[in-house]
Amino acid sequence: MLKINVVRNLIKVSALIVAGGVVFPPLTASADGHYDGVVVNILTRPGPVIAGRIVDRAEEFKEMTGAEIRVAEAPFAELFQKILTDWATGTNSIDVGVFASGWGIELVGGDLVENLDPYLAKDDKIDLDDIAPYFRDFNQKVSGSTYFITLDGDFQMLYYRTDVLAANGLEPPRTWEEYLDVASKIHGQDMNGDGEADYGSCIFKKRNAQSYFAIQSVAASRVQSMGTSEGIYFHHESMKPKINNEAWDKSFELYKATGEYGPPDELNQDIGDTRGLVVGGRCGLAIDWGDIGPLSIEEGSMIKDKIGAVIMPGSTEVLDPETGELVACDANTCPHAIDGINYAPFAAFGGWTAAINKGSGDKAKQAAYDFLSYMNQAAQSNVDVTMGWTGYNPYRNSQLNDTAAWVDAGFSQEAAENYLGAIKESLNHPNMASDFRIPGAQQYTGVVLDRELARYLAGEITVEQALENIEEAWEEITDDFGREEQAELYRLSLGITN
Repeated sequence: MLKINVVRNLIKVSALIVAGGVVFPPLTASADGHYDGVVVNILTRPGPVIAGRIVDRAEEFKEMTGAEIRVAEAPFAELFQKILTDWATGTNSIDVGVFASGWGIELVGGDLVENLDPYLAKDDKIDLDDIAPYFRDFNQKVSGSTYFITLDGDFQMLYYRTDVLAANGLEPPRTWEEYLDVASKIHGQDMNGDGEADYGSCIFKKRNAQSYFAIQSVAASRVQSMGTSEGIYFHHESMKPKINNEAWDKSFELYKATGEYGPPDELNQDIGDTRGLVVGGRCGLAIDWGDIGPLSIEEGSMIKDKIGAVIMPGSTEVLDPETGELVACDANTCPHAIDGINYAPFAAFGGWTAAINKGSGDKAKQAAYDFLSYMNQAAQSNVDVTMGWTGYNPYRNSQLNDTAAWVDAGFSQEAAENYLGAIKESLNHPNMASDFRIPGAQQYTGVVLDRELARYLAGEITVEQALENIEEAWEEITDDFGREEQAELYRLSLGITN
C-alpha cells in the first residue's frame, strides 16, 4: 500500500486542533453482554441527519451486547481533518469515523485504517452480495481490500413536480439546456397554492457547503462519455487536470444560469434550505441526492405523490480530451448515448461510510465492526433508508427491488416504483461518474473547486479565470502528494489495473 505523507495535512489543520478537540458524551452504565465495559467512540457530522440514526441504533446495540457506542459530532467542513489528525498523531480518541467514502483513501494510504477483510470473513449476517456492486466495490474497497462499511448510498438525480409539468404540457428535461427551458416556463407560478410566486429551479449554491457536488453533476455528462473508468478529473497517465476546457466552461455557465429561475438568495442556500423549499412545494425542478423521495412523504410535505425522479440530465456534446473542445455526440464519441444524449449520473459524495481506526484496541475494533455490520445489515438499513430525516439513501439490492418497505413507509405504489426506478437507472448506468477517491479528495473539490466556483457565481472572476485557478491549484495538490503515486491511485479508483 502506498504510504501517504500526512504531515502536510496536520500542519494545515493545526488551527482546528487549537480551536477545540473532539468531545464525546460521558460514559454511562452498560447492560450485561459480551461487550460489557467496551467503549466505541464515533465521530461524524451533526445530527439528526446521519448522526441521529447512529445514536438510535447504538442504544439497540448496547441492549444486545453491552457495548457503549458514543457519538460525537464535528461540522462538515472540519470532520475529515479532525479524524485525520486524531489518527495520524496517535491520539486515538476516535475509534470510528463516518464520512464520505472518497475521503478515506488518504487515511488508508497513511496506514491508519483497519483492514476489514478478516472481520468480513467471519460475518455471516452482512450479506455482501445484497449490497449494490458500485457501493460494494468502489465505496468499500481500496486496492481490492475492504476498509469501509457502507451506511448510505449517494448520487444525485433530477426531481420534478409531476403536477406542475403536466399542467404546462412539459416533459422532464433530458439535457441541461432543456432544464433551463422548462425552468423558464414554470418560474413564477404558484406551485403550492399559497398565492406566492415559486421557482422554476432550486439548486444549493452556498460557499463552504455542498455546491461543489452540484456543479460536478452538471459537468459530468459533458466530460465523461466512455464509461466509469474514463473519469471526470484527470488524464490517467499524466494526472493533468481535465478542468480547463470547453466542457467545464459551459457547465459553469449553465449552472450559473439556473439561478435566473431560482430563489433570490440561492447563493446563500445549502442543501437543507433547498430541501425545505422543495418539500414546501416551491420548486418545479431540483437536483438532490435520494433524500427527496422519503422527505416527500413526511408530515407537512406539500409534494406527496407530486414529485417525480429521473436520471440527471445529459448532453448532446462531449469533451474531446485531447483538444479540450466540445464535439457532437455520435457512435464513437458517445457509445452509451440514448437518442443522441450522453448521460453520466454523478456519484456525488459516494455515500456516508465508516472506517475503523487501526490504532484502536482490539476489543474496541471488534465491537466497532459488529456495530457497523449491524447498521449495514438489511434488517436495519432497509428501514432506515425509507425515513427522510435519517439522511440514509438506498444501497442494497433488496432496498431497490422490493417496493414493500417503501409503500409501508407511506409511498404510493406508483411513487415508489418511480423513485426506485430512477435510482436503479442511475446506479446501473455504464457511464456513471465516480466521485474523487484519491488522497486530497476534499482539498481538490471541497476547497479549491468550491472556492473558485463561488467566486465565479458571485461575479468576482470570470469562468476562464476560475478554471485556470482550479487547474493550477489541482496541479499543486497533485505534486504535493506525489504525481506518480496519485496517478496510480487514481487509476485504481476507476477500476484500471494495468
